Amino acid sequence: MTDHRSASPGPHAPHIRTPVGVALIMRRVLYALAPALVAYVWFFGFGIVFNIIIAVVAALVTETVCLRVRGQELPVFLGDYSAVVTGVLLAFALPPLTPWWITALGSVFAIAVAKQAYGGVGNNLFNPAMAGYVALLVSFPEQLTNWLPPRMGDLDYEPLSLLASLQFTLTGALPAGFSLDAIARATPLDLMQNELGQMRTVEEIRGSFLFGDFGGRGWEWIGNFIALGGFWLLTRGIIRWHIPVGVLSGLLVCATVFFLIDSGIHPSPGFHLFSGGALLCAFFIATDPVSAPSTERGRLIFGVGIGVLTYVIRSWGSYPDGIAFAVLLMNLAVPLIDRYTQPTVYGTGASNR
Repeated sequence: MTDHRSASPGPHAPHIRTPVGVALIMRRVLYALAPALVAYVWFFGFGIVFNIIIAVVAALVTETVCLRVRGQELPVFLGDYSAVVTGVLLAFALPPLTPWWITALGSVFAIAVAKQAYGGVGNNLFNPAMAGYVALLVSFPEQLTNWLPPRMGDLDYEPLSLLASLQFTLTGALPAGFSLDAIARATPLDLMQNELGQMRTVEEIRGSFLFGDFGGRGWEWIGNFIALGGFWLLTRGIIRWHIPVGVLSGLLVCATVFFLIDSGIHPSPGFHLFSGGALLCAFFIATDPVSAPSTERGRLIFGVGIGVLTYVIRSWGSYPDGIAFAVLLMNLAVPLIDRYTQPTVYGTGASNR
């Protein structure tokens, strides 16, 4: 995470310089997401690009207003790219066909309520992007189901053009000959949950064209690029391994146990890994250093909790994915986790009280 450079030799104590600041860290997070963004556009169209632009602009404007109200220096806090990362992560969670005003509202909520209301960078209790997404999911559940099927060569499906996607984003209207009911599809997680509720088996459900080798078609490739970006962040020291390992272990262990018990009604671990936001959460969302625990053991517990809660919500809850709710619930537990995972300082143990 840091580039260690010792001071020039001399009689004084050595120094360690750490030039890696918040702005550089956030830029590297954006670089790591770029391959996944390209894959997303290829499979699901340009909607996410417009979502990102709207979410980022709304986040920066909201941050500017909040900082002026609080009397903070704008260049210092706007230049750290934290609002940009929040907007990008929110856009990744939204369907490609999301009206601009919904995206903007989610971004405003994320910055004004989940971030600035707590004091800004370094003080927020909840992950801002997930708080904004949940606010939208609860408020506009119908509009947040406008997902598109993946662009695949063997489908009789004409993807929306850049101009058509922009038209829907800005006006809510589609070109002549298109209807929302005709082009919108359920996500693999939606389809799996609904069809299992109708007593169909996993094998029968996986016959849909929405499924690939393990998870959702298209989503598998996006997940691969997200994982590559996450591994790059690990090698650069931007994130540590504890939370990603915890999230994926918690989710996959639960999925494996129930899959082995009855594979007819419980999807495979691969399905849970490559459908929805599991990989994005593990490497880019749950690793937010502000809303995560401060100790290594605490981060591992935090990650496992997110993974387990995600599986529980996906399997028995009302929401097909559950990532955002799992993250926010574990954010609430962070003070307690920190309290019981802080190392005991020498001389302050129970024997010295």
